[in-house]
Amino acid sequence: MRYKQPRSQGALPVTVTPIASRAAAILSRPITLGGLTVPNRIVMAPMTRMFSPGGVPGEDVVSYYARRAAAGVGLIVTEGTYVGHDSAGQSSRVPRFHGEDQLAGWAKVAEAVHAGGGTIVPQLWHIGMVRKEGQPPFAEAPAVGPSGLRIGEDEATGKAMTQADLDAVIGAFAEAAAAAERIGFDGVELHGAHGYLLDQFLWAGTNRRTDAYGGDPVARTRFAAEIVAAVREAVSPDFPVLFRYSQWKQEAYDARLAETPEELEAILTPLAAAGVDAFHASTRRYWLPEFDDSDLNLAGWTKKITGKPTITVGSVGLNGDFIKAFQGQGAELGSLDNLLDRLERDEFDMVAVGRALLQDPEWAAKVLADRFDELKPYDAAALQTLS
Repeated sequence: MRYKQPRSQGALPVTVTPIASRAAAILSRPITLGGLTVPNRIVMAPMTRMFSPGGVPGEDVVSYYARRAAAGVGLIVTEGTYVGHDSAGQSSRVPRFHGEDQLAGWAKVAEAVHAGGGTIVPQLWHIGMVRKEGQPPFAEAPAVGPSGLRIGEDEATGKAMTQADLDAVIGAFAEAAAAAERIGFDGVELHGAHGYLLDQFLWAGTNRRTDAYGGDPVARTRFAAEIVAAVREAVSPDFPVLFRYSQWKQEAYDARLAETPEELEAILTPLAAAGVDAFHASTRRYWLPEFDDSDLNLAGWTKKITGKPTITVGSVGLNGDFIKAFQGQGAELGSLDNLLDRLERDEFDMVAVGRALLQDPEWAAKVLADRFDELKPYDAAALQTLS
């Protein structure tokens, strides 16, 4: 299939403009993902916080998510949570989605979010070759990946995964998804972005395999698609499965899975067929077009190709690069006009908000009530607390 669409001109506005009731009208519409009805189009983006000693989310984590649900966030995607595979993570303070104490903590989070009127999905995560050997929570576990390669490497410094390794990770994702449904979550999101394990298989830069899991884009998608299918089988038919992916990687911001819409279609089609209900297309700046000759961003192309609901993300409501922001720089407020234009014409379906919600738990309530003059610019000091 060939894709072409005339590109419109125009840059992202950089000042806060009065939007009055337009924001509430556009963002307040409910949407259905699988069997889940989300009350509005605002999503809390997943952001690693590292406030869960031993991988157990405590009462401070419960309150952190509950505040944002009570303030009007329709869907919360939790920070990345490690699945039950020893090589999945690199910190004992990042939450895990396996283990009795860990799941008991997450059950309290889900209950509190529901009490606040929101819906919630855990982001299930395996970091693959981003891990360094000797790191917690399981120091003896090796770093694993499709070819044992880290980004930028030509020689393996980790373990290329065997079929037994692949099967173990597939099982870990499926078990975590089943646990999520059992303890009261509304769906799951699979982390296939930013250079972590699933993305390492998707990207030719880190996947040099010569078996059925490597080669052309469809073959490189096989591992992720098998995880989606296993998750789909482990949960109820109407339990939504979201998949987050990106072109860019950590330490390789210009990396691309697909140079054309046709290449992107080859990657996304097997995932949709395996059971993805919605795609979360991660970009650094949501307003940038993804391919030549079209104004569509990555989420827009994803919806056009798959027909599935999509979530856009990337510096929503703020100006300034988010990577620099997480390195200690602040960011000024930005307009939502461009975002609302795109939502109104159904380029994508939902919008994930990261730093703006990290800074201001009341961001959704203020936007939905047209209280734009009360919004707060991002200050990197917000990273140090669970406010």
